[in-house]
Amino acid sequence: MPHLARVPPHDQGGFGTFIIPSERMEMSFEERAALCALNRIFGFEPKTGLRLIEALGGASAVFKEPEEVLRELGACSRVKYAAQIAVSAFESAAMELERLGRDGCRFIGIGESGYPPLLMECEDPPLGLYYKGESAPEEVFGGLPQVAVVGTRSVTGYGRDWCQRIVEAMSRSTIKPLVVSGLALGVDVTAHRAALEAGIPTVAVMATGIDELYPSRNRDVGERIAGTSGCALVTDYPPGVEAVKLNFIRRNRIIAGICRATILVESKIKGGGMMTARLASSYGRDVYALPGRIDDPFSQGCNLLIRENLAEQIGDLGELVSKLGLGRSGIRLKDDFGAEVTAFYQDRLPEGECEDIVRLAMAVKGHRGISVDELCSKLKWTYSHTSRLVTTLECDGFISVDLLQHCHAG
Repeated sequence: MPHLARVPPHDQGGFGTFIIPSERMEMSFEERAALCALNRIFGFEPKTGLRLIEALGGASAVFKEPEEVLRELGACSRVKYAAQIAVSAFESAAMELERLGRDGCRFIGIGESGYPPLLMECEDPPLGLYYKGESAPEEVFGGLPQVAVVGTRSVTGYGRDWCQRIVEAMSRSTIKPLVVSGLALGVDVTAHRAALEAGIPTVAVMATGIDELYPSRNRDVGERIAGTSGCALVTDYPPGVEAVKLNFIRRNRIIAGICRATILVESKIKGGGMMTARLASSYGRDVYALPGRIDDPFSQGCNLLIRENLAEQIGDLGELVSKLGLGRSGIRLKDDFGAEVTAFYQDRLPEGECEDIVRLAMAVKGHRGISVDELCSKLKWTYSHTSRLVTTLECDGFISVDLLQHCHAG
């Protein structure tokens, strides 16, 4: 393993002194197997494992110097881990690496070429990552800027619509990003699907072993990610580990650590998306949040981060893309919405009807979540006239209408 050097914390949020490799190089099978074994042992306390590796000069040395290991471990940790640090653990890891290769997967040790560079800047990086993808990890993590898109599993129509719009805006930027999320229901899978449909790469960081796609409802997306060039499945959990609540907490730090920026689409005050956003902020990364109604529980987390100045409010998508460092987005600015609707319909509809549809579009734009009945009252139109124009706008992609007949503008 490359020499481990102590590095001062990140200027914008490091917690203290932490360890990263001072150079990146090809790693021997013995060192990788040792890291794989130590990742199993110290998965929830990676800093303890990193301290041992640094003290002994390498991961493989941990299994050759048991007395030194015991001296380095504190009294409580000595009792907890001493029995696990054995030659048998190393041998089991070596056999696991061989099985992974036969199954089209691999283990990337910290410091090895292909380990996500930004993750090594965190104070608690995993000792290694299990990886499955068509492309080499060096290609996936070594080129495009990485952006996390996360949020609640109980995504609303508003959140789903804006998640898709955000990913689409990034896909049309000058510099294409790598979209990172957690393969969960709701915002996560929406972000993955949107990225795949838009033709930009996406990585799913899982809270299970690399051999377990969870939840089963998202299996098709996971398999598509694993089989698409530039995309990958990633986890620090060994094969055979199933989904339990605690695993998602550990998973979230990897999503935040891999990425230069995190976008929180929707979240309650407490939730995995909120945790990921707060972790990203603590790592000194940029955080953006989609604002919502103050009485909407699924927007309260985003609104709170904005009030606490831990996240910047998302307003204009072109501005967001620029702040992410992705160049220009090639999408319309929010102030051009009325002009775009006018230009689209002025040769398609009679003059009076064109004026009505522009009025309707701007009413929806100014009152997110307004119902068709409320539009009738506001514009003093019949339900049939209003409903017909709403349907026209929705079919042409200017607005979306959820199951409760609430309208949302682009």
